[in-house]
Amino acid sequence: MVKFGYTINYVSDVERALSFFEEAFAMKRKFITDEKDYGELETGETVLSFASHELGKSNFHGGYVSASESKEPLGIEIALITDDVSLAHSNAIGSGAVELKAPESKPWGQVVSYVRCPSGILLELCSPIGS
Repeated sequence: MVKFGYTINYVSDVERALSFFEEAFAMKRKFITDEKDYGELETGETVLSFASHELGKSNFHGGYVSASESKEPLGIEIALITDDVSLAHSNAIGSGAVELKAPESKPWGQVVSYVRCPSGILLELCSPIGS
């Protein structure tokens, strides 16, 4: 069996990325290297982590598309589930995120919004499905 363990986002500033999630969503820092080139947040069973572009480039000699340097969000998102999408949305914007789509109710009963965090990562803020 294969188990999803973590997502690593390559960012310009690992410390800043961690701080954004701590401030906006009250997530707890799990770990950061002494070099501050890799860090993790406690998010439940799956780890949300960040690594510096320098570390990423050492792994991918052919390069990759940086979320922070892309004019438009990348075609992948991190979804954060909350009972209060409007509050999470406001907190994200107050912590430096850019609003892409205000909270809206979907036909299946879920409330969803989209922001782009200071690191360029696309975030979906959503209520649990069927809530």
